[in-house]
Amino acid sequence: MSKCWSGLSGLSGSRGWRGLLLAWLLLAIAPAWAAHGYAQFGNLALPPGFAHFPYVNPNAPKGGEITLVSPTRISTFDKFNPFTLRGTAPPGLFGLMFETLLTPSMNEPAAAYGLLADDVQVAADGRSVVFRLHPQARFHNGDPVLAEDVRHSFETLIGPQAAPQFRSFFGEVTAVRVLGERLLRFDFARANPELPLVIGSLPVFSRQWGVVDGVRLPFDQVVMQHPIASGPYRIGRMSFGRDITFERDPTWWAQNLNVRRGMYNFERITYKIYRDPTAQVQAFLAGEFDYMQSFISREWARALTGRPFDRGEIIKRELAHANAGDFQGFLFNTRRPQFQDPRVREALALTLDFEWMNRQLFFHSFERMRGFFVASDFEARGLPGPDELALLEPLRAQLPPQVFTQPVPLPSVTRLELDSGQTLRDHLRRARDLLAEAGWRYRDGALRNAQGQAFTLEFLDSGGGMGRVVTPIQNNLRRLGIESSYRVIDFALLQQRLDRFDFDVISTRWLGSEAPGAELLDRFGSAAAATEGSSNLIGVRDPAVDALLDRAVAARTRPELVATLRALDRVLRHQHLVIPHWFGSTHRIAYRAGRFEQPAVLPRFYQPEGWILSTWWASAANRNPPPGRRR
Repeated sequence: MSKCWSGLSGLSGSRGWRGLLLAWLLLAIAPAWAAHGYAQFGNLALPPGFAHFPYVNPNAPKGGEITLVSPTRISTFDKFNPFTLRGTAPPGLFGLMFETLLTPSMNEPAAAYGLLADDVQVAADGRSVVFRLHPQARFHNGDPVLAEDVRHSFETLIGPQAAPQFRSFFGEVTAVRVLGERLLRFDFARANPELPLVIGSLPVFSRQWGVVDGVRLPFDQVVMQHPIASGPYRIGRMSFGRDITFERDPTWWAQNLNVRRGMYNFERITYKIYRDPTAQVQAFLAGEFDYMQSFISREWARALTGRPFDRGEIIKRELAHANAGDFQGFLFNTRRPQFQDPRVREALALTLDFEWMNRQLFFHSFERMRGFFVASDFEARGLPGPDELALLEPLRAQLPPQVFTQPVPLPSVTRLELDSGQTLRDHLRRARDLLAEAGWRYRDGALRNAQGQAFTLEFLDSGGGMGRVVTPIQNNLRRLGIESSYRVIDFALLQQRLDRFDFDVISTRWLGSEAPGAELLDRFGSAAAATEGSSNLIGVRDPAVDALLDRAVAARTRPELVATLRALDRVLRHQHLVIPHWFGSTHRIAYRAGRFEQPAVLPRFYQPEGWILSTWWASAANRNPPPGRRR
C-alpha cells in the first residue's frame, strides 16, 4: 500500500500558510514523494521504477490500423462531450482521448499506478490524498497539465451541467485544494480506503475546452468542440454519426512512460456504427471491419461460420479470464405501481424458462445468472455466515425475516436442468399463487387487481436482439393473464427514457468488478433513485441497502469487503428486483487473420476491446500495405 503522509492535512485559518511552508521545507530536506501508485488492500505488485506492465510487448512497433464496431447499442452519435446527459458521444472517445490521475493494472484488482500523477500520498488519517502531477504531462494543444486543470475537471464533473453519475461517484470528496502548480489535495468526508482510487480515476481535461472567443460556454453547451485532453489519440476523419477515426498523437507525452510502454500501438482506430445487428455481422464477413465480440450464442454458433473461417481468413477465439462475472438481467422499474410488491416480481421471474432457452436458443453455452455478483468472491450462498450476520443483525428490524431464515434465493430451474423435480407448469402455478397473495386474480379475461385494473407491462429494447428471448416469456405471462408488449426503439430514444426512468422492464448488463465500490452507490443507493440519469434504474430505496453500501465503500480489508458485498447481494436478491439472465465464462471474439499481433501473456482481468486496443499491434503487412490496399 502507498506510504501515508499527512504533512499537508489540516491547512486552515491563520496557520494555513505556516503549515504549507513547513510542508515545503520538509519536501526540500527529505524524499517524501515515494509512492508510485496506490493499493486499496495490501501492497502494489510492481515496484517503483518498473519497466512496463507484464502483459505488454514493450517493443511493439507503431503503425497500421484497426477497424471495429461500437461495443454498445448506439445507432449514431451527435456530440464530442461524453460527460453530459443529453446526446450520444462516439464510441471509443472516452478511453482513447482522456487520461486519469492513476491507471489500473489488468493484473491487480483495487490497485492503480501513476499516470498524469507521478506520485500519490494518502494522509495518515485517511481523510485526504495529495497528487503530484507528472512534469511532462501535456494536453493535445501543447499546454502542460496543471493542478488548476485537474480542479476544473473535478468541479465541472460534479456540477449541475454534467451527468449526475459523477456527483454520485465523487460524492464523498468534500474539497479540492490547489497547493502548487502541479500539486493538489482532495479532502474526503470520511476515511475511506477506496477514495484514492475513485479520485484517481478522474478524467482530466483542459480548462480551455469549451472556451470560445474568450468566453467559457456552459458545460452542457460544449457539444461539437473537440476535447482538449491528454490521451494517446485525437479525433481524425469521420462520417458524422456513422463512423469515426481516432489518429494517434505523434507527440503523445506518455508514450515512453512505464505504465504506457508498449501500449496504444495502432496509428488509426476506426469505429463503424450499424443500426442492425444482422447487417453488422454481414459487414464483418464482407471485410468492412476487423474485429468484433459476440454476445449472442446463435450468432457465434451459426452466423460466424463458413468459408472465411474454414480458410483461416477470420479467427474465432474463446479467451479465458479471471474477471468477476458480469451481471445481466431484466430490471423491474419499481417506481411503477404493478412492480412494488416483491411477490409480484418473484412471480414474473418464474416465467423465464432458462433451461429451455439454453437448449433451444443458446446451444448450451451459458449458465444461469444467480445474483448481482455472480462467479465472484462477493456472491452470497446458502444461509448467512457469521461475518454476514455481524453486518445484518443491526439491520434486522429493516429486513424481511427470510434474509436470516432462508437460503439466498436462486432463479427457478426445471427438472431437465438440475433434476429439481420442478417443471415450467409448477413454476407458473407458484407464480399464480404469489400473484394472488399480492391481490392479483384472473377475472374478465385478464389478471386484475382489487380495483379491476388489468396487469400489463412493456419490455423496452433497442436493436431487437432480445426479441427471441422475450417471446417465450410473453407466452408464459399470457398463461397467467398478463398482457405484455415488446417495443423496439432507437437507442438515443431509449437512453432518454432510461434517464427519465420511463419504462416498465429493461434488459441491461453491468460489467463485473474485482473490487466493487463507489459505483454501487449510483446503482443501488436511495439518493440515486430520485436522480434522473443515474444508474439506479430499478429504483432501490432501502435504508438497509444504504447502510450496507456505506460499509462496502468504507471497507478497509478485503475480507470486510467480501462479507459486506455478500450481505448486500443477499438483501437485494431477497427483494426479487430482477429477472436474472445468464452468463458465459469466456470472452468470444473474432478478428481478421494476418493483420494483427498480440503479446504472449494474457492479463488476468480485462475486457477484450480494451486489451486489444491497448496492447495489440499491426502486423508488418498492415503497417506497410501495398498501394491501393489501405482502407
